[in-house]
Amino acid sequence: MRQLTRAPKYVALLASVMLTLLCFNTHAEDGYRMWLRYDAISNDQLKQQYRNQLQQLVVNDQSPTLSIAQAELTRGLSGLLSKQIPNHPSPNGAGNLIIGTPASSAAIAQLKLNDALTAVGPEGFIITRANVAGHQATIIAANNDTGVLYGAFHLLRLLQTNTDISNVALHSAPSVEHRVVNHWDNLNRIVERGYAGLSLWEWGNLPEYKNNPRYVDYARINASLGINGTVINNVNADARILTEPFLEKAAALAEVFRPYGIKLYLSVKFNSPMLLDDFDSADPLDPKVQKWWRERVKKVYQYIPDFGGFLVKANSEGQPGPQDFGRNHAEGANMLADALAPYNGLVFWRAFVYAPEQGDRFREAYDEFKPLDGKFRDNVIVQIKNGPIDFQPREPFSPLFGALQKTNIALELQVSQEYFGFSNHLAYQGPLFEEALDTDTYAQGAGSTIGKILAGKVFDYKHTGMAAVINPGTDRNWTGHTFVQSSWYAFGRLAWDVELSSVAIADEWTRMTFSNADSVRSPIADIMAISREAGVNYRMPLGLTHLYAQGHHYGPAPWHDTSGRPDWTAYYYHQADKDGIGYDRTASGSSAIEQYYPHWAKQFAKPETTPENLMLWFHHLPWSQPMNSGRSLWHELVHKYDTGIAQVRQMQSQWQSLENHIDPERFAQITAQLQVQLRDAIYWRDACISYFSSINGLALPKGSPAPAHPLQYYKAQESVRYVPDPWYPIPSGH
Repeated sequence: MRQLTRAPKYVALLASVMLTLLCFNTHAEDGYRMWLRYDAISNDQLKQQYRNQLQQLVVNDQSPTLSIAQAELTRGLSGLLSKQIPNHPSPNGAGNLIIGTPASSAAIAQLKLNDALTAVGPEGFIITRANVAGHQATIIAANNDTGVLYGAFHLLRLLQTNTDISNVALHSAPSVEHRVVNHWDNLNRIVERGYAGLSLWEWGNLPEYKNNPRYVDYARINASLGINGTVINNVNADARILTEPFLEKAAALAEVFRPYGIKLYLSVKFNSPMLLDDFDSADPLDPKVQKWWRERVKKVYQYIPDFGGFLVKANSEGQPGPQDFGRNHAEGANMLADALAPYNGLVFWRAFVYAPEQGDRFREAYDEFKPLDGKFRDNVIVQIKNGPIDFQPREPFSPLFGALQKTNIALELQVSQEYFGFSNHLAYQGPLFEEALDTDTYAQGAGSTIGKILAGKVFDYKHTGMAAVINPGTDRNWTGHTFVQSSWYAFGRLAWDVELSSVAIADEWTRMTFSNADSVRSPIADIMAISREAGVNYRMPLGLTHLYAQGHHYGPAPWHDTSGRPDWTAYYYHQADKDGIGYDRTASGSSAIEQYYPHWAKQFAKPETTPENLMLWFHHLPWSQPMNSGRSLWHELVHKYDTGIAQVRQMQSQWQSLENHIDPERFAQITAQLQVQLRDAIYWRDACISYFSSINGLALPKGSPAPAHPLQYYKAQESVRYVPDPWYPIPSGH
């Protein structure tokens, strides 16, 4: 009777979801569907095998989330198998696909999967084969409905990638507890470091237009990866996000996301009591301030009962924080944590901090947070960027990983290509993410990788997380460049399983996004494999860092800054002079390497033991320094820049081989974007080599192409050629 009385509500929900799924494919191959393309399987033999195994879908209970799983499977199977898949409330002959939990499915309850389900935890799932009513059936089982939804997406992934499921038997559970995406969206719909249009959130139309199909599609995209949280606004927060009009709007989005297992979080400004209610102070130890936050948090939960919590950027790049009132990060974070604790809310407190008075920006986060280890509340998670500076194409890992042994942590990564050519350049970030996760901190001896730390296998954390800055926008393909989608996909897959290979993830994504054909997979695999390294080579090889123009971070600006601004200029990072180049972080310099455990501190202490791709992060070396290739440092630097350009040309050649093998729309767009990338790579090489040669007075290596333009040309043109679209303001930081 319970099912019958609830059915009308969920039938309406199912109809709404199905309408959204139909809207998801109204434009031909413009990238809108991301990796959720359910086109017919081209291998007829395999398709028939799937048809025989998956003849009908069995769901014998309804809830919002189970209705979504049912709709996704119905849509996906019907498209992939070119056949309508009927739905039944109970097993019916052969070829059943049975989904649910032991509580929602009598058939699953009878299978006695308790031990296996206990092993996969609250969000994990099982996909297996079992005998039900005398016939072999395919089972998707979980402990709750969200786990069933994750399993449904995974089964569709197996079919999309042409995987044999005839004897499927897999158990899957997330490595990391909180798998969160961060948006840097402002309330005026401008996206800071966003390169794909305006903000997704149409604040002016909320809460009335909460049924915008794009919101549902956004939730589907994230849920397909097991992402369970989203921070919808900029870390450079606007205090108005905590006012009732905006809480009502945010609550409408939370309602859309909820059945997909996604909690909504908000970035907040630390001095909100001063901005919203004219307080004289935001001192976290002031009882009046504490009361204000308790009351405001109570109001938030009245609007959003399952609210996830706050993300905070404090005392960084001019943002207010507890240090403004003589307090430390723990005291600031704990005040918010105490207000959230009665509701099981969390505080993600960013460790991205720096100030002009710091001698070496590399040191700042460690110097501020390490002394506070163990002083944060259990519902605080310190969110740490993968490197110690700022999402550079290659950085050493942040020494905070492994150093905070008594404080919950999250790894922060960036999908949005702030330092990788915006949405113009092809740069698959999976290798960067894998590099970060596989790095061994040696915090508890060998094997203390960042991935294992986040998976809770090294320290006794109460919570762990992975966060990615994604910044999708209103462009039809969400990310501006189709291949930026691959980095979003890689983040989600690695957050679910930190041990996955970026190569395997790339192949999954290619199969789902383009084709299973070897003629497509092989060249795309080659392109994705070299794309990140190409971006490093033509920008900042050998451990150079932050040669970008201030403000927009697109084009190169390696020259000295003579404006007198009190921030870090390119020279601060590369320290190039007539004798050499690189930042000395050894005992003779800033001593930043002392922040690492002895294994790394010893290795980074000498040039001959420092990995060559990080050399100039840690050492100021003469231009004549011999490198592994036998070339001098100067000649190796030029060689790397030339190699980066050659790699882009190789990517172009590989891409051209795909003409007539993929759709013309995406082929044409990416062809044009690779042409832009080659132009920019040449510009980067010429600007940097021209500048460095003017500093060191050395000739280019024999046979190396001379820079196409004099240095002054680049200085004059940089601000003209590399400012984004006219509506896009120069951002204030992140």
